Amino acid sequence: MDEMKLAAFIVGGMALLLMLLGLYMLQGKGAFLIAGYNTMPKEQQAKYDGPAMARFIGKLLLALASCMIVWLVGLLIGESWVFSIGLALFLGFIGAALLYMNTGGRFLK
Repeated sequence: MDEMKLAAFIVGGMALLLMLLGLYMLQGKGAFLIAGYNTMPKEQQAKYDGPAMARFIGKLLLALASCMIVWLVGLLIGESWVFSIGLALFLGFIGAALLYMNTGGRFLK
C-alpha cells in the first residue's frame, strides 16, 4: 500500500469517527467527553448547560468531518489545492468555534 492510499485510509477513518461522535453529541449526550467540563467539580458543572455544549460540539465535529472529507478527495485525486482548501476550512471552523464558545457566556444556565 503506497503512502497516499495509507493517508487516505487514515483520513477517511478519522472522518468516520468524527461523524459518529458528532451524531452522538448532537443528541445532547456526551458532555462528559468535553475536556475541562468533565474535570470540573459537580457544583461548577451545574452552572453550565451540558446538553447545549454537547450539541454545539456535535455540530463542530460534523463540520470538521466534512473538512476531512475534502482532504480525502484532495488526496484521492492528487490535487494539493483541494487538500489546502479543506485544511483552511478546518482551521477556520476551529477558530470560529473557539471565539463563539469563549465569548458571551453562551453555555451558562
